[in-house]
Amino acid sequence: MMTEIIIYADYVCPYCLLVEAELQQVTEGKDVKISWRPFELRPFPVPTLRVEDEYLPSIWKQSVYPLADNLKVDIKLPKISPQPRTGKAFEAFAFAEEYGMGDKFSRAVMRAFFQQGRDIGDIMVLTELALGIGLNPVAMQKALESNAYKEQHERALRQAYDENNITVVPTIIIGQHRYQGLPTKNWLINALDAS
Repeated sequence: MMTEIIIYADYVCPYCLLVEAELQQVTEGKDVKISWRPFELRPFPVPTLRVEDEYLPSIWKQSVYPLADNLKVDIKLPKISPQPRTGKAFEAFAFAEEYGMGDKFSRAVMRAFFQQGRDIGDIMVLTELALGIGLNPVAMQKALESNAYKEQHERALRQAYDENNITVVPTIIIGQHRYQGLPTKNWLINALDAS
């Protein structure tokens, strides 16, 4: 029986890319479905983070880079400043989900930001990523420019905030098991085995 793994994430959170890499290792050969769910850490009008400020370089040096080294994940602090808002990227995700490609799109967005330093708040970047995974970039561009998925995205955010009480990303839900932050490999294996 297929097990669903729900991941609440924000595409500008490096720990979300790290958990994706960890999940790939523990789910290999297993019948699982990875379902990404949006959670904006800094929705408009909250200011996004700036790479010139002390916080980002400090947290990356103390936490992100050591964890990435341990997991053997290629990741670097993007130089885009301030960090892009992720609302449009999540609208693009909703478009991708309609075609059963939400997981693939989410991975492409995080890799574009954390491995290539691309501006994932830019519609043209998002449509290029869509093309790269086999989606229609023209249709996605039209959808993003017309805000066709804005209401759907806002509903998903309300569900995350109000119904599921998400406060931290990543938050992983496997069956009755829930983990906030970057889980250990053992937690993931045990949660999968128990579901």
